Amino acid sequence: MVLQKYGNAGDAGMSLRDIRKENTCCFTGHRVQKLPWGPRETDPRCAALRIRLFDRLEELYDVGVRHFICGMAQGSDMLFCEEVLKLRDDRPGVTLEAALPCPQQPDRWPESFRTRYTQLLARCDYVTCVSGEYTPQCMRLRNEYMVDHSRVLLAVYSGSYGGTMQTVNYARRSGLEVIILEP
Repeated sequence: MVLQKYGNAGDAGMSLRDIRKENTCCFTGHRVQKLPWGPRETDPRCAALRIRLFDRLEELYDVGVRHFICGMAQGSDMLFCEEVLKLRDDRPGVTLEAALPCPQQPDRWPESFRTRYTQLLARCDYVTCVSGEYTPQCMRLRNEYMVDHSRVLLAVYSGSYGGTMQTVNYARRSGLEVIILEP
């Protein structure tokens, strides 16, 4: 399933093979359209979510989680990615992996999101791409990859139907600890 893996942390002598599932947290969350504030990240509710995300990341770090996997979608994923990067700046040993469904993921996004995506991707320690091109299954395969390589799933989830719900359910069936934050 995984076509491509590459990263910067390997330069420090660490490869993805060295990362243990027991020390890994993946993330799922609503896209912009399902967030109460939409694309307006200056909204106080978005700022409050960022604080709650960072607090959970610190708690996970304190119990040994060092590797974080993000699906890099618009919305909650990008917030998570940015908060992990802040944690990495504050705490030693933190690594961030971008799990992409396909290389074309941002192609139809607005320019501002494509630019942000590119900048975040460049700061990730590892990038894993699960499909060489878009297929109807590539998003699900990306989500399963993240869950299959993690001990904990952190989710921004309101209970609505969609990919976030499917990922939360898959994580529960797979025996992961699931932490849900309301948007």
